[in-house]
Amino acid sequence: MYLSEIKKILPTLENVAFQLENGQWVPEHFHVTEVGQITKTFIDCGGVVRHETAVNFQLWNADDFEHRLKPAKLSHIISLSEDKLGMEDAVIEVEYQSETIGKYDLEFNGTHFILKNKTTACLAQDACGIPTAKQPMKLTDLSSSTGNSCDPNSGCC
Repeated sequence: MYLSEIKKILPTLENVAFQLENGQWVPEHFHVTEVGQITKTFIDCGGVVRHETAVNFQLWNADDFEHRLKPAKLSHIISLSEDKLGMEDAVIEVEYQSETIGKYDLEFNGTHFILKNKTTACLAQDACGIPTAKQPMKLTDLSSSTGNSCDPNSGCC
């Protein structure tokens, strides 16, 4: 989800709620402690220099169980961040504490936000030396004309 998308969604909501992909809810007394822009410059295993930019939200739980972040307040925090940091419209990445700091993609399901698990991937698969996956075949799809089949009446078995 891009920053521009959450800015359109927030005015339509009564409450801001986040749920992990596994169904667990972020406690409703969470705080958004950071909104920022992260720029990452790196080199992949194929030697290609790459640049990524993301908008970062950090969620945090405190012991103030009566706290509730309203959509207008989050909109204000985003607006202030755009003004002070000159943030661009980029994909949102959410940091949330679990066993360690987890990083999540963000989606909206029509009622609340979903923290989607992020995964790693090789960006230069042609340079990694990882063999391409073979396509599964059904034995029934093999033709007897391939020379790899054995007719029970052929004497080869």
